[in-house]
Amino acid sequence: MSGSSIQMPIPAPEGHIETPLVQEAGKTAPTGGKKISRATAQFARDIPSKSWFAVISSLLILALAVVGTFPFWAIPFRIAFSVLTALMIVRVFVIFHDHQHRAILAKSKLADRLMTVVGILTLTPSSVWKHSHDSHHANNSKLHGNDLGSFPTMTVERYRSSPLLVRIRYRVSRHPLTILAGYLTSFVFSMCLEPIFENPRKHFDCAIALVVHAALIVLLAVTFGWAGVFFSLVLPFIIAACLGSYLFYAQHNFPGVLLKDEDGWTYEGAALESSSFMKMPRILHWFTGNIGYHHIHHLNARIPFYRLPEAFKAIPELQNAKTTSLSPVEVFRCFRLKIWNVEKARLVGYRG
Repeated sequence: MSGSSIQMPIPAPEGHIETPLVQEAGKTAPTGGKKISRATAQFARDIPSKSWFAVISSLLILALAVVGTFPFWAIPFRIAFSVLTALMIVRVFVIFHDHQHRAILAKSKLADRLMTVVGILTLTPSSVWKHSHDSHHANNSKLHGNDLGSFPTMTVERYRSSPLLVRIRYRVSRHPLTILAGYLTSFVFSMCLEPIFENPRKHFDCAIALVVHAALIVLLAVTFGWAGVFFSLVLPFIIAACLGSYLFYAQHNFPGVLLKDEDGWTYEGAALESSSFMKMPRILHWFTGNIGYHHIHHLNARIPFYRLPEAFKAIPELQNAKTTSLSPVEVFRCFRLKIWNVEKARLVGYRG
């Protein structure tokens, strides 16, 4: 999930190509980055029939999964359908995310209206999501860039010289519990509540999202009781937000990630050196809308999600990406990374 505006506020961006993608930490961005970026252009073309099939089929499967959470079935089946609902929420969200990038169905007014509704239902209103996510792409891996739409990253020096309150807020923003509780921290708070207080008129759709979410809770409670609320809405959103928040975090906070100052920063270098390829089973790539091919997405955000594997296979250099996975060991390694050590040119823990 490139993904998402996940931020706790703190004070303050066909051809064979011989240049390798991955450089060692501290070295300059590959000179072939722009060539590789140009090589991806052939995949940045929407196939409307394929996009519409993905939209309609995903929404249909999501609706059927929600029905499976209703109290017509035994508890184990309801739990299984809650998990399926969560995974489908992630897939539908990534499709929404691609539409916001204008990678799919950019000329369809029907798609615009439909995705506006999807953004509200997934607690990612367009007025907040597009602005914050565009900022994330423009400032990805900049040491002193805008943290909007990203997990903030301080240098060791800046962290140690900051006031206690700033350090506490920074620790909270990057704490595993904050990330795993993304339903409340990232989506309800950062994506909906906070923007309302900042600019109610501009972010009126955030209020709509919260009202609709509350109305769904009331409707489910009245119809199926609080167990219905839990299995049909709360549990799926907890799982979906947890997975989405972690994917976004780990694809920019992993061993080997390279951050740079403004002077040494390039868009291509940020994609190839600072965005990971998330290794996972093919079925999980499907549920997550191929957001695991994150380095390619950051290289060219106009590539539809269903064409990212195609680009990966066609351009050998993209297969040399820095990687991570959902294995417990990799999750632990990513969560240990907190602040940027300029001298070592790597993310380290608070104790260095």
